[in-house]
Amino acid sequence: MRRLTTVLGALAAAGTVALALPSTALAANGKLVLAPSTVITNPSGCYNSSIVPLIVFNETDGTVLVYDGPNCTGSVIAVVPPGGGTTQEFGSSVFVR
Repeated sequence: MRRLTTVLGALAAAGTVALALPSTALAANGKLVLAPSTVITNPSGCYNSSIVPLIVFNETDGTVLVYDGPNCTGSVIAVVPPGGGTTQEFGSSVFVR
């Protein structure tokens, strides 16, 4: 019984440490460029842009989704793989995963 308590305690501690990791641990490595002048290093999550057309260069190891609405709402209108780029006339925001 004592061994079970020790194992459960260790698992609980490991879970707590895993949840306490900073969100940058989930960030893509590299740079996201929203042309002409926005460069985001190790991006994670949603980014809005007011530049039309939305020009995206994905210099990360993650996939970028381009949305037609602000705050990554609406429809996904483009998927940009690592190393790729796109120009979207109706793009409004991007999500890095």
